[in-house]
Amino acid sequence: MTTPPRPVDDLAARRKRAARTALIAGGIAVLIYIAFIASGVLGA
Repeated sequence: MTTPPRPVDDLAARRKRAARTALIAGGIAVLIYIAFIASGVLGA
């Protein structure tokens, strides 16, 4: 039988996925912010 993955490796992988998710969410938030500012500037 194969040995189960070590918890340390699992924790590192979870942190990596969480960091990637946070960066993606942050990027989307920045794009929405820029779009909001741009719509105000261009609409003026």
